[in-house]
Amino acid sequence: MHWTGACRTMGIRYLAGMNLEDHCGDVIRKAREIGGVTLTAAAKASGLTEEELTVLEETGQAAKRVDYVGLGMALRVDGRKLGELAAGWRPASVDLAQWRELRMITTRTPDFSVNCYLVWDEVTREAALFDTGISAEPILELAQKEQLQMRHVFITHSHYDHVDALPALRQAFPKIKVHSGSRHAPVDQRNKVAEIIHLGGLRITHRETPGHAEDGVTYIVGNWQEDAPHVAIVGDTIFAGSMGNGNGFWDLARSKVREQILTLPENTLICPGHGPLTTVGDEKAHNPLV
Repeated sequence: MHWTGACRTMGIRYLAGMNLEDHCGDVIRKAREIGGVTLTAAAKASGLTEEELTVLEETGQAAKRVDYVGLGMALRVDGRKLGELAAGWRPASVDLAQWRELRMITTRTPDFSVNCYLVWDEVTREAALFDTGISAEPILELAQKEQLQMRHVFITHSHYDHVDALPALRQAFPKIKVHSGSRHAPVDQRNKVAEIIHLGGLRITHRETPGHAEDGVTYIVGNWQEDAPHVAIVGDTIFAGSMGNGNGFWDLARSKVREQILTLPENTLICPGHGPLTTVGDEKAHNPLV
């Protein structure tokens, strides 16, 4: 198991470069699924053969020029954004020094990586974890290093890679309170309508964002020191430049992104379950799927 987290250099925290969760081929495939567009129709609009489009969807690479404007029209998405993604677009770098007590922790297997997030109040040292990733080790190390009082763990959705380390964390912190959007969770763990959780001076609220998962939830952390922007921990509801799989509920998934996440202020930091950090403004300007 490998893990990485925020780094500190000359007092400024930053995150090393991270690949997008989805390359442009993944996004094209998802757009076809959303719109019910056949491979044949999409290939014709893109100027590729079906075989060439299949390769593009699988690898993110095309052997010849692609008509992304025409492809976007066929898929009913912004072809300009598709072209930017194919050309190497990445969200703007994020300086985490704005959010003094926020850490992104990425745990990895040979096949994938997943992000979780640790937030705490600078004065009280009360801490909350958002998802768990697949290993408790880096969370326990950071909590000990920062002398944190682990009060809450908020689950964005119950897919295994986001909750795998929950048993180990509950064993380490027996009094930690679990928060979930799942109707199958014990009653005392279910999120309540309009609920506000105080973490020292920080305020945590939630918005339901089902689609990728039935129990999908986005958590909003606000009231940061020095008026830093809100932070939205979104699970797999939205990625930088893409979205999580709609799993048969694409219309619901996309509508929840638009209604519950993209209506936040443009400087809101988006913390996804996979891939790099981004912002509401960046996704409105560059994400082809939303």
